[in-house]
Amino acid sequence: MAFAGTNISLSQPDITQKLTERIDDLKQKIAAWGKRIRRFTERSRRFNQNRLFQSDQKRLHKSLERPEVCGADPGPDQANTVAFWRGLWSEPVNHSEGPWTEVVASQCASITPMDPVIITPDDVAEVVRRAPNWKCPGLDGLHHYWLKGFIVCHAVLARQFQEALNQKSLPSLFITGITHLVPKDQVTTDPSKYRPITCLRPSPYIRY
Repeated sequence: MAFAGTNISLSQPDITQKLTERIDDLKQKIAAWGKRIRRFTERSRRFNQNRLFQSDQKRLHKSLERPEVCGADPGPDQANTVAFWRGLWSEPVNHSEGPWTEVVASQCASITPMDPVIITPDDVAEVVRRAPNWKCPGLDGLHHYWLKGFIVCHAVLARQFQEALNQKSLPSLFITGITHLVPKDQVTTDPSKYRPITCLRPSPYIRY
């Protein structure tokens, strides 16, 4: 019986020595590959940090100050989580219109209104071109990558944004998204120990 890819056979008299040498050789190869993987991981990390420094320094500093949390405990109970966040998000908001609002309104009355903004398909195409391809999508599951390729959608988006701009309101589908809860620390069973991150559909990001 011979080992595949080697000249080692169990019938050889020095089989023990050859197996030992073969094992040592494989260990050295594994160690070499491990070093290569670590070098690649470190180089990739530096590259991503440099790119993030150029695009979003605030996010980079947060990632350096707050390492990723990997809790070993089970997640919070679904009913408790829904009850906790519903208590925060479902409460009616009562805005306080203080006297300062009238002062600001009177000061802004003399400001010349800006010219009407016309949103064209070319404007949408330019913004989509600079958008990240695989940014976390919203309820529709649509990534920017597809908006870049489906050029026929640009005219529809331009019309939708123009209508929203003229009506001074956004449709609910533009402001409804999926909320992901990210743990703040190792206590993963407490719903209040999570940071909510809401992912909207790609269209709202195009406005910026």
